[in-house]
Amino acid sequence: MFRNTYVEVNLKNIKYNVKLLIDRYNNYVYHFGVVKADCYGHNDLPVVKAIVEAGCNYLAVATLDEALDIRKQLKDVPILCLGIIDVKYIPLCVENNITITISNLDYLRKIDSSIDNLKVHIKINTGMNRLGVDNKEEFNKIYCLIKEKNFILEGIYTHIYNVYSKENTLKQLSQFELITSDINLKEIPIIHVGASEATEFFPKRDYVNGCRLGIAMYGLIDYKDIEFKSTFSLYSEVIQINTVTDGTVGYNGAYKVEQTERIAVVPVGYADGLIRKNTGRIVFINNKEYKIVGNICMDMLFIKVDDDVKVGDKVTIIKDIEHIKQIAKYLDTITYEVICSIGKRVSRIYV
Repeated sequence: MFRNTYVEVNLKNIKYNVKLLIDRYNNYVYHFGVVKADCYGHNDLPVVKAIVEAGCNYLAVATLDEALDIRKQLKDVPILCLGIIDVKYIPLCVENNITITISNLDYLRKIDSSIDNLKVHIKINTGMNRLGVDNKEEFNKIYCLIKEKNFILEGIYTHIYNVYSKENTLKQLSQFELITSDINLKEIPIIHVGASEATEFFPKRDYVNGCRLGIAMYGLIDYKDIEFKSTFSLYSEVIQINTVTDGTVGYNGAYKVEQTERIAVVPVGYADGLIRKNTGRIVFINNKEYKIVGNICMDMLFIKVDDDVKVGDKVTIIKDIEHIKQIAKYLDTITYEVICSIGKRVSRIYV
């Protein structure tokens, strides 16, 4: 690390949050740690290992690349790929014990029947209309073809996409039950329907034995009676302070100085994931609030400061759980995007 701009990832707090969740959902057999997108921006294998050590007994990723990166270090933990893998790479999945998702009949037909020991989960589309089988007829054909090809049907799942609508969620669950109604779900080794929020806000169905833990592992979800610990902070430093008595600051002269002001320059920008909409929001220096001003540059940004700030002072760009929620609200987005946006150019330090 050759610049003092970095994300601090707290592994102890990740373990704390995961253990809290597993204790809370102890009526599930399988606790999937969803570690896609570099563990929601936390990055790298130390986080994955912490999640497994804390008790998650299955991992879920979005791509085969993510699965293979994990498999290099963790040989035994099962990994489910939630995305679609090109059929030419299916032998690689078997070789590395990676479970694939079957989301439609045409895709299944393209997989070579001679492949042995292929583990699959069927994805059911219950209304999100992204991936998955959306009718009973196609599901039954998939179910039969999996048996004909001697693939291992390990699981069936869906994704609840709007937990804040009870009516819609119950409709999704009913659709899941309708599409799979010609089989006995209790004979399937793993059934998982809910991610973090659905698992929390809706009672477990008797045929469900798995839950997917994603954003909750990082504490970025509101539960009434649980206090998560912060896992993600972004820091930089003041590299120069300009005393500006007249004129403007930054590209396009977006910030106009009307009286003498001290403007701190900080080496982090939109190439690091801090989009220009962050202008105007709060950061912290020496535990005091200051505002980002002017257009954020590719590699630097500006902060209006006072006489208490000096060159070399640490700047807290993202502080903790509550700050991330405030930033998400300011940017009119969700907490996921705030942390996933911070790119790999920013070093991760694990504590």
